[in-house]
Amino acid sequence: MLELDQSIASTAAPMPVAETPRPTRAEAEAAVRTLIRWAGDEPAREGLLATPARVVRAYEEWFAGYRQDPAGLLSRTFGEVGGYDELVILRDIPLQSTCEHHMAAIRGVVHIAYLPNQRVVGISKLARLVEAFGRRLQIQERLTVEIADTLAQVLHPRGVAVIVQASHECLSSRGVRLHGVSMQTRRLLGEFAQEPRRGEILATLAG
Repeated sequence: MLELDQSIASTAAPMPVAETPRPTRAEAEAAVRTLIRWAGDEPAREGLLATPARVVRAYEEWFAGYRQDPAGLLSRTFGEVGGYDELVILRDIPLQSTCEHHMAAIRGVVHIAYLPNQRVVGISKLARLVEAFGRRLQIQERLTVEIADTLAQVLHPRGVAVIVQASHECLSSRGVRLHGVSMQTRRLLGEFAQEPRRGEILATLAG
């Protein structure tokens, strides 16, 4: 069995670090007014007067993940599992994120599986883990790594598998404007990184 700590040590992405003070709400609203003018409209017209405040409130929701501790969401675990030591899977967890390159929407689903090592975590916490990392500026590859590695670091399971399937509006609404295209990324750790478990878990999550 691969050691989970060794497999994630060189790939875990660092947490974002604020190098400058966070702008005030007034500064954020002023930035939105600048973008409105740059787009060619007038922020002082009636229909746009309240838009800067609405956008800032929306950003507070869309990027709420920066104010969450993903590892902390998994801190409460349960050991009374009646000896259960087989696969735990949570499928089709909704993903809402934002591409850090164009700040366009990323929408999709996440499948998470792990092999418990004496303790399990509440299934709602797996969904909250996806949300905590999703509600940040992201690329799908890093998002996949962050979800899997955090689960491995906190739960110390025998294996972790994360598959993300998502569509990107930076691909569909601009540039080549391809619709109906989705991207899949995956991360397998521990027993899931080796055969025969690797083939088994990929077949299971694809089913």
